[in-house]
Amino acid sequence: MSAVKELLRSEANGFISFGNHSLDKKAKLEDFEHSGDLYKVKTFSEMTKLEKNGMFVYESVPGTSVNNFEETENGVAFEVEGDDDAQITLGLADETEYEVFVGGENAGKMSTNLGGKLSVSVELAGAGQVRVEVKKA
Repeated sequence: MSAVKELLRSEANGFISFGNHSLDKKAKLEDFEHSGDLYKVKTFSEMTKLEKNGMFVYESVPGTSVNNFEETENGVAFEVEGDDDAQITLGLADETEYEVFVGGENAGKMSTNLGGKLSVSVELAGAGQVRVEVKKA
């Protein structure tokens, strides 16, 4: 996997890919239509952020590149890559418990706060692509 040169793209499997952690300067793309929804992405080496219909979906610090981002009513799944370990915050259902898997390993159960945010640390330095899955428990 590598950076998403288009910043945000629709995949043949119906998922989206976004982010470019190799950019030195902030870049953004707004009003990207995918499956009836409008997406906005801001990305560069220090941060990647995704919004859907004006609502928070994903943020990483530092920036990451994300492939095959799949969002369902039960959670999200995606492959992520970056130059350094990242703190990823996801926008999910409010006050809900999720089971988190990073790189195929069970990272345990975590609950979202009142705003529906859940944070996950992912070791990316030198790891290449890492699969992250977050499912309702």
